[in-house]
Amino acid sequence: MNKLDKTYRRGSVVLRGTQIPRLTADASLLQPESNTDWKHTDPWRVLRIQSEFVEGFEALAKVGSAVSVFGSARTLPDDPLYRSAQRIGELLVERGYAVITGGGPGIMEAANRGAWEAGGTSVGLGIELPHEEGMNQWVNLGVNFRYFFARKTMFVKYSQGFIVMPGGFGTMDELFESATLLQTGKIRSFPLVLVGTQYWSGLVAWVRSSMVEAGMISADEVDLLHVVDDPVEAVRLATGA
Repeated sequence: MNKLDKTYRRGSVVLRGTQIPRLTADASLLQPESNTDWKHTDPWRVLRIQSEFVEGFEALAKVGSAVSVFGSARTLPDDPLYRSAQRIGELLVERGYAVITGGGPGIMEAANRGAWEAGGTSVGLGIELPHEEGMNQWVNLGVNFRYFFARKTMFVKYSQGFIVMPGGFGTMDELFESATLLQTGKIRSFPLVLVGTQYWSGLVAWVRSSMVEAGMISADEVDLLHVVDDPVEAVRLATGA
């Protein structure tokens, strides 16, 4: 790939060629410091973090009822999971909900596409990554973030539920962080719907057989996770209908 072909987005800034940084803002923040220079840089970083919260709150304040859809960025358009996520996006809009995703390709693109084509609000919350793909074309309201924690706050604050499609580490992170918020009472009446029985049943079985039996969680806490295959059922559970 020609260096000029690669576009890197850091918040509202677009970088190409030699301007592309070696580390993302998140990675830079988490780097161990060998001297006291951080005393001069980190206070200013706090203002940048603050601005991300302000921009996010301002952009999403009038979105209304919404459901976030998570899943793999690697899912291709000819995959049945892509079509299922697209259908979920359509159904959510038909019920009067906006659709919020991470704004990337794969499952995220599919859900945004379904919402867009149904004439609804299709939200993308992008994140700065080393291999930035950019916001997918089906987003009609997009916000780019440098910091994962600011972005995660927006997902929870402006959603009434999560629909979780098959995905990787990022999807697992979003799933279990929201489960923890429910478990600890930080959020309430917040449906967590996992789509794909074949994909998720092994994980849920392990939670029951290992975590519950070891006394790490209680048996009723497993019931926070609803596992379904049908997009209609997923949307029904996620919207409390």
